[in-house]
Amino acid sequence: MKLLEIAHSRTGDKGNISNISLIVYDEKDYDLIREKVTAEKVKEYFKDIVKGEVVRYELPNLGALNFVMDEALGGGVTRSLALDKHGKSLSSALLEMEI
Repeated sequence: MKLLEIAHSRTGDKGNISNISLIVYDEKDYDLIREKVTAEKVKEYFKDIVKGEVVRYELPNLGALNFVMDEALGGGVTRSLALDKHGKSLSSALLEMEI
């Protein structure tokens, strides 16, 4: 199953840091994503993009996980030559992850 079947996502950025939230549609699926979508798995999934640490924060009252990924935006908006300088497409990419 892909994450997009049970969750939606948003992305933010600050400098060279990308922040991705993963929010379940139904609270019953929160424990599943908490178990399957670890910081290590997200780091591996984005290994070609994320050069720094990935930290996961749990927000059980919201049915959400928040991932903060250091060195993920090619130097940041003012320095990157990437087409998606803000990393907004990373949320859609995460939703394609198989769990």
